[in-house]
Amino acid sequence: AFLDGFEANNILLYGDRGTGKSSTVKALLNEYADRGLRMIELPKEALCDLPTLTGYLAGLPMKFILFIDDLSFSGNDDSFAALKAVLEGGLASRPANVLVYATSNRRHLIKENFSDREDDVNKNDTRQEQLSLSDRFGLTITFINPDKKDYLDIVEKIAADRGLQVDAQRLDAAAEQWAVRRGGRSPRCARQFIDHVESALRRGKEW
Repeated sequence: AFLDGFEANNILLYGDRGTGKSSTVKALLNEYADRGLRMIELPKEALCDLPTLTGYLAGLPMKFILFIDDLSFSGNDDSFAALKAVLEGGLASRPANVLVYATSNRRHLIKENFSDREDDVNKNDTRQEQLSLSDRFGLTITFINPDKKDYLDIVEKIAADRGLQVDAQRLDAAAEQWAVRRGGRSPRCARQFIDHVESALRRGKEW
């Protein structure tokens, strides 16, 4: 819809670490760069410059995704307001050729302490403020860690993509041991395991 000139939503990709949030966003360039899609990755420290950046991009013919990785805020962060204004609500509206995609391990993006609730007289107002940013992303996609079956399926598919000739049962057993040693299963863990296996095979080592 975005590339065809129709209305499209800003997107928040939220969930467990290592589940492919950032990789999913970056993969869009491989798929759609030939249709004029471009991506600009912004560190959180540069969010105060968002209005200036979007004003410049508005005059360009390409479509831009502004990508903010691992986004979270403390309660008194100045860049919080700047991002809110660009997403929705500022006097200078977001250009039609710009979308914001962000990844985060936090659903509501703001670090919250119990003391914040205890010290605040108007707790509901504080809660509404904390929810107001994540609500401005029209679409939220949740990423969760796979169960054992899905984890091993990911391992096998990555191995197949790389053309590794290995025994499937041995691969699965070693992949599960790898995940246990690292405290959990995730797509990142699966990729790191296959990196290890591929390197060992190329060097003629045991894995």
